[in-house]
Amino acid sequence: MFAASMELCQNISAMRQDKILRDYDPRPGVSVTSLAFEYTAGFHVAEHAHGSDQLIYAIRGVMEVFSGQSMWLIPPHFALWIPARTCHRIDMPQAVSMRTLYLRPGLVARPSPGCAVLHVTPLLRELIVETVRIGQLRARNRHECALRDLTVLHLTKASSAPIFVTVPTEARALCVARTVLDHPSQSRPLAALCADAGVGVRTIQRIFRKEVGTDFATWRRQVRLTKAVELLASGCSVKEVAFAVGYSQPSAFVDTFRRTFGATPKAWAVSLEKLPREETHQP
Repeated sequence: MFAASMELCQNISAMRQDKILRDYDPRPGVSVTSLAFEYTAGFHVAEHAHGSDQLIYAIRGVMEVFSGQSMWLIPPHFALWIPARTCHRIDMPQAVSMRTLYLRPGLVARPSPGCAVLHVTPLLRELIVETVRIGQLRARNRHECALRDLTVLHLTKASSAPIFVTVPTEARALCVARTVLDHPSQSRPLAALCADAGVGVRTIQRIFRKEVGTDFATWRRQVRLTKAVELLASGCSVKEVAFAVGYSQPSAFVDTFRRTFGATPKAWAVSLEKLPREETHQP
């Protein structure tokens, strides 16, 4: 009886969550809907998917978004584009002021399929904030259509940034990966990490090449660069960032960053225009 009751509660909860998620998708006559929400530190949004394309953006705080084997750290100045029906979950390591757009599929033609981290310019930010303020953009409202078209244009043209990490699924490799993700400043040799996980170096390298598509050293460098972007966007100095992501010499970090992003960390950070502050409210 108790088990049956628990199963019924879980089914009702799943149905309720599915209804909530469907409610966010644009209804007939509406091109874009939106959501504003204030999340507390440690909040976890369970895995789900929408029938609409989605833009996840935080005006404050950093989000950790997971989809399949990929993980993205999304600080302000960036947003994550998630195509319709893509399962994902979100963790809030700190308080987050989220502003989300739900767009009718096909409205925005991104250059490549799949999730993408987009650079949010000051103008795109204001377009997002204004859309969220209105709540939904209707096809028969001239002002809202103009706002929609301008937003779509800037989402289509927004440049992407290679700040994501693919995480292995094999248990021992995941143990090694989790240690690096949790402590990017540490530079423990792969052999030591493998010993802790009870696996050989050759085995881990083989698993990483198979599941991640690259060797462990390249993967760890991507983890560090992803974390570096978060820290630079939050205002940390190049020296602070270099040490925080495991480089003993800032010059080595600068060189690696330049080869990946085509600019020095300082020049890259300066290019991220300072965004205006916005008063936030609990919906």
